Amino acid sequence: MEKVIVIGAGLAGSEAAWQLARRGVPVELREMKPGKMSPAHHTPHFGELVCSNSLRSDQLENAVGLLKEELRRCGSLIMACADEHRVEAGGALAVDRHAFAAAITQQIKNHPGITVAEGEVTEIPAEGNVIIATGPLTSEALSAEIAGLFPDSKYLNFFDAAAPLVTFESIDMDSAWFASRYDRGTPDYINCPLSREEYDAFWTELTQAQEAEVHGFEDAGVFEGCMPVEVMARRGRDTLCYGPLKPVGLKDPRTGREPFAVVQLRKDNAQGSIYNMVGFQTHLKFPEQKRVFSMIPALKNAEYVRYGVMHRNTFLDSPRLLDRYYRVRGNERLMFAGQITGVEGYVESTASGCLAALELARRLEGKAPIDFPRETAMGAMALYVSDQSVVNFQPMNVNFGLIPQLGYRVKGKRNKNAAISQRALEALAGLDLGV
Repeated sequence: MEKVIVIGAGLAGSEAAWQLARRGVPVELREMKPGKMSPAHHTPHFGELVCSNSLRSDQLENAVGLLKEELRRCGSLIMACADEHRVEAGGALAVDRHAFAAAITQQIKNHPGITVAEGEVTEIPAEGNVIIATGPLTSEALSAEIAGLFPDSKYLNFFDAAAPLVTFESIDMDSAWFASRYDRGTPDYINCPLSREEYDAFWTELTQAQEAEVHGFEDAGVFEGCMPVEVMARRGRDTLCYGPLKPVGLKDPRTGREPFAVVQLRKDNAQGSIYNMVGFQTHLKFPEQKRVFSMIPALKNAEYVRYGVMHRNTFLDSPRLLDRYYRVRGNERLMFAGQITGVEGYVESTASGCLAALELARRLEGKAPIDFPRETAMGAMALYVSDQSVVNFQPMNVNFGLIPQLGYRVKGKRNKNAAISQRALEALAGLDLGV
């Protein structure tokens, strides 16, 4: 069988190499460490965790917990090493970072089907199947090469300036209404009004809220092209009312009048299960976002599937460029995996590498794709990344908002999420995973 080249030995690349090799596909894994390090990495090991030793919740009532269980059932190397080197962290899966990365490295290097080639990759191989899994800090040389693949597209976003996303079912629609400004066209926005008193209280807390720290490998230039909402607010008490919170052309059907201020939410996926807070790019700490934005009456109980972020990131405009198998549209021998595709988080990166490898192995065997269904976390994430209806694509963690609802009522959020997870695992059990 022909060799596959995997570029990058982070979580996504290591997982992809492992899944291919255990299915009899020879792999050449190319990694620039230890000869060259990114600003965020410090050890020569593969699968190095940079920011935290926690892989987040391990409970099936949480979407990332479901994703972990799906990976385990797919024979994930990353999950096996995480479970072997876990440390006590309540309901979360935390690991001994160094032992975890060392175990991944040892397994990869000892596998007879994987050849490791050290050194920076500056050119994309002109032939053969390639999985590029170089992460959010892809080197300048390789970034330029990737640019050459997509000359007519906005292919890479170097700074991630994203507003928070909330689930539709958590919005208090008794305090909001659907409408477009001046009732033009279709009612595309959910409008969340604030009275003068509510706005003043919100503005005061927003201007005083704590901002997140900027990492050493990030660049303050991120703020030049997109002003955080808290910075805009500090320019004057009513500045937001002439910007993202302007009420002009929006009459509250309950009063027949324009509110003092309006926060607009825009649908972020075709299903209408997730909404974007328009104009709310922010650098506030996550707990501060939840605290302050919950002062908006319609969002008092909002469930955030992604908080606002402003940091250096390199990711593809994947809905326009990749299909549901993480293949480049029109050039399917090239695939991407990991955070460069717009999945956010260690577990999500691992899952993208796993799915890409499973699909490639099937193709090399002359078999039809597996097509992970949207009811699974892995399938829902891949379909989000490749969904051409997504507006203003931004990186996202896995969440239940990406997965279809049950279609019947289950009392209690945890019970409902557990039922969604059970349905996902049953769907996964019906797939031919090849090993």
